[in-house]
Amino acid sequence: MSTAHVPNRRRRQLAFGALTVLLHALVFDWFGGQLGQPSTRHAATPEPVSAQLVRDDTPAPVPEPVAPPQPQPEPPPPVPEIKPDPVPPPPDPVADPVADTGAASLAEPAAPPAADGPASPAAAAGQGDAAAAPGGVQSSAPPPPQAAPAPRRYRVDMPPPADITLDVVRTDADGTKWNGDALLSWTIGPDGYKARVEAGIRVVFAHVNLLTLTSEGKVGAEGFMPDLMTEKRRGRALTATHFGRDIGLMTFSASQARYRIVPYAQDKATLPLQLAAIARGDPQQLTGKLEFQIGEDRDAVDYTFEVAGQEEIETGLGRLATWHLVRPPKPGSYHSRLELWLAPAYGWYPVQIRNVEANGAVTTQTASKIVTKNTGS
Repeated sequence: MSTAHVPNRRRRQLAFGALTVLLHALVFDWFGGQLGQPSTRHAATPEPVSAQLVRDDTPAPVPEPVAPPQPQPEPPPPVPEIKPDPVPPPPDPVADPVADTGAASLAEPAAPPAADGPASPAAAAGQGDAAAAPGGVQSSAPPPPQAAPAPRRYRVDMPPPADITLDVVRTDADGTKWNGDALLSWTIGPDGYKARVEAGIRVVFAHVNLLTLTSEGKVGAEGFMPDLMTEKRRGRALTATHFGRDIGLMTFSASQARYRIVPYAQDKATLPLQLAAIARGDPQQLTGKLEFQIGEDRDAVDYTFEVAGQEEIETGLGRLATWHLVRPPKPGSYHSRLELWLAPAYGWYPVQIRNVEANGAVTTQTASKIVTKNTGS
């Protein structure tokens, strides 16, 4: 090996070693500088926030006072069940006495007394509903009802049986005139009476019957006492009105109405004859008001007659002196005006009958012939 090559290799080794030491020194120096300095990494600092205090003058809401809890009341004790005293059933209305003389229906309640009327003398004296009872105890029972005024009584004399033929003149509401005839016929026998009314018009040479009434019943102290009336009008069915005198009720085949029968109750066929019987009993009875309960085809109606005066009228029998009786229509009612003329010279028979309807139609029946019959025929 050459001696010249040894020093070069030696020098390279020394240079490499010196370089290595130098590099370690630089590394240690860099780390020392880094450890003495603060870290350059900082957290993001938020921007400062400014706040301003604003004064609020609105008063704070005052909380509502809360009521202290109340103790729940104890439930009341159960009410004992008390059975009411037995109430006796009301009396049979059929057996009740008639309260008035009108034609009030059984189904119609009695009208209450006026609340603003003057006090009665009994009430003013402390004798009303709470009248003092013996011992100073007040009774709550109402006073007994006052008795209804007794109906007017009439003396009657039955008119002898007869056939009365009447001429009929009718003027309709539109002015149309009709002529016809009517027949009022009745018989009286030991078993009672039978009456018949027929009315019709004459058309050219024909006679058209428009109405037929039949009535039968008894005669007595009240005069004519109907038991059954039938009515047949042209184009309508036959209807019947029953006077159930054994039960005191008037009933109708054409309706469910029922009425108590009052004294001197009549039907449409017997009414003119009953007026004749009253006049024959005593003409002085033709004063004041003459009131009757009349059984019609479906209902019972109160008729009130007044004496309009004494008149002379023309009839088929000549000029006759008559007593004029009028039943005016009731206010607010559809009933017509009914007029009768009784002739004393002919046994107080009805010699003219006029009916003025609410629509203005007028029907007048005037006697043209009277034929009397034997009693019981």
